[in-house]
Amino acid sequence: MNASEHRQNLGAGIASVTVAGVLVILKFLALTATGSLSIAASLTDSALDLLVSSTGLLAIRYAARPPDRDHAFGHTSAEDLMALAQALMVGGSGLFIGWSAVERLRGPSEPLRSEAAGIAVMLVSVVLTLVLVWYQRRVAARTGSKVVSADSLHYVGDLVPNIGALVALFASQHFGLGRVDSVVALGAAAMLLLGALRIGKSAWDALMDRGADPELVTRVRGIVENWPGVHGHHDLKTRMAGTKVFIQVHIELDGRQSLAQAHDIGAALRRSIVRAVPNAEVIIHKDVAGRGHG
Repeated sequence: MNASEHRQNLGAGIASVTVAGVLVILKFLALTATGSLSIAASLTDSALDLLVSSTGLLAIRYAARPPDRDHAFGHTSAEDLMALAQALMVGGSGLFIGWSAVERLRGPSEPLRSEAAGIAVMLVSVVLTLVLVWYQRRVAARTGSKVVSADSLHYVGDLVPNIGALVALFASQHFGLGRVDSVVALGAAAMLLLGALRIGKSAWDALMDRGADPELVTRVRGIVENWPGVHGHHDLKTRMAGTKVFIQVHIELDGRQSLAQAHDIGAALRRSIVRAVPNAEVIIHKDVAGRGHG
């Protein structure tokens, strides 16, 4: 990861922590004013987001540390570990929200108070969340950060409960209905669980050294097969760690050429692969064509 991408990821992490902190304060004030269970659930979710965003920010900083004596391949797997932890937290939050919604539907309807103040707070929450999600999505698209992507998922998941709380407050204020947000909360819980599965699977695959996306592997294979001076290749291997792709390949060269010529072919090929896959760490082994793969 280059310095620019690290700064973007760090900026997204700081923005996430700041927004989460503001939302916790606003929703606590709204809960005190209204006594709304939907706002209480949204406050719990925002408090979880604050915890996750804070730990995610630490993971981004740690993952950007350069390789050292004990971590020769860098620290990018910290992103995968944190993304997996976030997926577990999001999944747990989804289960809790779903269970709470069912319990509210089964229980008696609770009257709300000061709905106007609650509506104002939730509107501010929705706007802040939308701005943050837009910013995080831009950063994640540029840098490929799993932590930023996972953090964005939290806030996308927050939008439905927030909007549900708005609807519930409006329905209570104008129609005396107090159960509308529970139905919306069930949909939010399902979305959170599906998102947690997606992020968790991606992080788990990386931690288990699963190969890179097949489309990326095909692109790299095409570059190697068509490179001048390369008579063949074998043992093309890839794995993911955070935002970095590790690529290893054996190329077969004419054994009659000089070591300098062989080096130049390999170095040029490596530069071409890095241009095609900017976050790649590429290792190229050189074999003599026709000598087997031993």
